[in-house]
Amino acid sequence: MYKIGEFSKMSKTTIKTLRYYEKEGLLKPAFIDQNTSYRYYESSQLLDVSKIVSLRQAGLSIKDIKKILNGYDFIKILNNRKLEIEKNLINYNILQQYAFIIKVLMII
Repeated sequence: MYKIGEFSKMSKTTIKTLRYYEKEGLLKPAFIDQNTSYRYYESSQLLDVSKIVSLRQAGLSIKDIKKILNGYDFIKILNNRKLEIEKNLINYNILQQYAFIIKVLMII
C-alpha cells in the first residue's frame, strides 16, 4: 500500500485531486488509518485513476464518470458528449460568421 503522496506521484495526479475524487465518490482509498487519518492506496487503483483522468480529459462530468464506473451505458454517455460537442461547434461557427459580417459592415 502507498500513502497518498506516493500514490499521487505514481499516478501523476495531485493529492488535492485524489482527495476530490474521494469526496465525489470516484476513488476511495483502500485503507484509512483511524489514528493518523492517512489515506492508503493499492497499485491496482492506478488503473482506476487512469480511467478517471482519461474520461475527464474527454470532457465528461464527474456525474457521468460516476455513472460509467457504476456500470451505466458507456456508449450512451459518449454519444451524448459527442452531440454536445457538435452543438458547441455549430454555435461557434455561427458566432464566427456573425463576427465576420460585423467586420465587413464596419468597413463599409
